Amino acid sequence: QVQLVESGGGLVQPGGSLTLSCAASGNSFTFNARGWYRQAPGKQREFLASITRGGSPFYADSVKGRFTIARDNAKNTVTLQMNNLRPEDTAVYYCNAARVIDGIQNDYWGQGTQVTVSS
Repeated sequence: QVQLVESGGGLVQPGGSLTLSCAASGNSFTFNARGWYRQAPGKQREFLASITRGGSPFYADSVKGRFTIARDNAKNTVTLQMNNLRPEDTAVYYCNAARVIDGIQNDYWGQGTQVTVSS
């Protein structure tokens, strides 16, 4: 059974940095894409960044230039380096992993980790 476990969340002051990590287990395959999403109270889950199996990153405009996604296929991990954090970045951050089989995408999710940006 595939499991994704996030870590690295916490409380940080505006302008500070955090690095989130997501470890996958239970998969005997390499995911097609790994990504990060977040959900603030009262809002829908929002795409932040994704990275292909080959290492090509994609970012939402809201985090471009501040967040960096990276993956290590050998270690089955993906990280999200977050710089210059703002209060509006406060949310629960979720790790995602996608596997495409016969054109159908299967998504896996972590349980989420809280990030709070506040002075």
